[in-house]
This record gives sequence, C-alpha cells and structure tokens, in this order.
Amino acid sequence: MRLSGFIVQNVDRIVDEWESFAATLTPAADSLNRVELRDHAKAILLAAARDMNTAQTKAEQIAKAQGEELGKTPTLDRAAASHGELRHNVGFDLVQMTSEFRHLRATVIRFWVDSLTSPEIGYFTDMIRFNEAIDEALAESTAAYAERVNRSRDIFLAILGHDLRAPLQAIGMSSEILMRKTAISEADMAYVKRIKSSTRHMSTMVGDLLEFVRSRLGASLPVERKPMEMTAACRDAIDAASAGQPDCDPAFSTSGDTQGEWDRGRIDQMLQNLIGNALQHGAATHKISVTLIGGDTHVSLSVHNDGEPIAQEAIGSIFDPLVRSLNEEAGTHNPSTSLGLGLFIVKEVVNAHGGSITVTSNFGDGTTFTVVLPKKA
Repeated sequence: MRLSGFIVQNVDRIVDEWESFAATLTPAADSLNRVELRDHAKAILLAAARDMNTAQTKAEQIAKAQGEELGKTPTLDRAAASHGELRHNVGFDLVQMTSEFRHLRATVIRFWVDSLTSPEIGYFTDMIRFNEAIDEALAESTAAYAERVNRSRDIFLAILGHDLRAPLQAIGMSSEILMRKTAISEADMAYVKRIKSSTRHMSTMVGDLLEFVRSRLGASLPVERKPMEMTAACRDAIDAASAGQPDCDPAFSTSGDTQGEWDRGRIDQMLQNLIGNALQHGAATHKISVTLIGGDTHVSLSVHNDGEPIAQEAIGSIFDPLVRSLNEEAGTHNPSTSLGLGLFIVKEVVNAHGGSITVTSNFGDGTTFTVVLPKKA
C-alpha cells in the first residue's frame, strides 16, 4: 500500500501513538486530557496524506525544500501553526514540541514498513513527499511557537516597564525634596545628585523599553502635533544632558525659523537619545555640538561628536533595536547604561513625524547624525 493511503487507513492508530508519547512530555502533559494530548495530530496527518497525492513538479519540490511559499499546503500549515501555538499555551517547551514531530515521523515509517511485503520504486517517492510534509509542518509549528514566545516576552517587558515607573518617580521626587533642604552637607548633596542622575538614566531606559515593546506588539508610535519651538526643546535637552554630566558642555547654534508643529514629548525623547548617544560615545577630550537650522518647510538638526568613528559595516544596523556597536570602549565619557534602544527610538520618532535621519562617521571628521523634520504633517 502506498504511504498516503496507509496514513489515511491507520490514522487513528498513529494518533494513539502520538498521544502516548505526548503524555510522557511532563510536567506540561500532566494537566492535559486525551483530546488536548492528541491536539492537531490527525489534521496534520490527513493534510500530509492529501499533499502526498498532489502532483508536484521538480521546481515545486525544490521550492518546498527551500521553505518557499510555492508548493506549500495551507491546511497543513494552519493545523501545524495552531498546534505550535497551543503547545506553547499549555507549557510545552520548544524541544518537547519538536520531539512530537520526530516521534510522529518515526512512528509512521515504522508502521508502514512493517506492513510492506516487497519494496517498490514508488515507495521512495512516498518517503520523500512524507518527509517534506512533516518538515513543513514542523517549520510552521516552530514559527508559531516562537511567535507566541516573543509576544509573551514583550507583554512581560511592557508590564515590567510600566510597573517600574511608579518607584522611579518616587525616587526622583524624594531626591528633589532632599536637594531643597538647606541643612545638608556638601558630601550628602553629591550623593543626592548621583541618585537623581541615576534615576533620570533609569527613566530614560524604561521609556525606551516601553517604546520598543510597543513597536514589537504592532502598535505604531503615536504623535500629537502641536505648535512648539524646536530651539527651546534643544536647549532644554542640552541642559538635562549637562545636568547628568556636568563636565560636558555641548555647543549649540541655531538659525532661521525653528517654529513648527511636532509632538513635544516625542521630540524630547529624540533629542535626549541623540545628545546622550553623542555624550556617551564621543571622545572624552572633545565636546559635542548641536546645530539647528530652520527653513521654510523643514528644520534640520545635526548632532556631532569627535572620537572613534562607527565601523562602516555597523552603519546599516545602528538604528536596529538591541544593537550596541558604537565602539563603546574607545574614548567614551562613561561606561554604557544603554539597552541598545536609543537610536531605535530616535528612528521611530523621526518616522512618526515624516522625517529622515542620516549618519556620517569617519576618522578626522567624527560622527554626525542629521535629522530633517517637516514643520507640518
């Protein structure tokens, strides 16, 4: 009997074996009933059998082997993806979930071979098609499982970031109150300032984390445009950065009309990350410069620092999340306190305002980030 027909005829027996094996994948399997253990096994097997009976060209066979969409089986993919999601939901780890497919493959082949009396050339084709189908199902299940893992992690990070805001605000307010006391020694004041500065850094990191999670969960960065003066925003951002690093004094120059309609909160995020990045990665013996030029319809903002340039191979990925490749150890002011999200947030803010950002970096000229923003939507 050809393999596809054997699977259809013996599907319940094969699924019984699947169930018995799944029951050994503890502790997750301990709480599952028979229906939950069997899950999508029957649907996967029947879809695989249908796929094996479908005509396939050599090109389609190669495409399927390479994981391309051409030649895939939608019903098989849906059943496998649902299986991966449900196994994640009930607590199976990835190794346990993938081991089910290994056991399924071995069970089908063993049962089928035991039923054969003499080999035929067509059986080799059956084996190839069956392995293709199982590999496709495994890939879809693994992708769906991984997506669930990523989403669960992102939700956890969102909750963590949100819950951290309240204690950070309490620490910040307490340090502010202590700084206003007149009967505090100079040594104690230094400690309070350090607490305040560290709280500011932590708040920035939490804000970056929340924006990263927002983008991961599929939500675009919201902006609420209102009339504002970009020059004032730049001065405030420089003052905040200087307060955290009093030995640094960024040079600021502005010209032209810098009034426009932007989201002030988002612009502050962008400026703080750009200036903070320049302070972090610039040479300790050189200052950074911030240049703002207002035009008729756009403003152009440049943030420059000297020091070790960004490696050319890293230029294309510096705006990606969780990337920290900016020569952190070479001549920087401070060890990094970044999550690798700062420039990612900058790019998100710029995109949300319909602007553009570019970076140039080389020996001699240093590193310059240039942001161009339209004054209106």
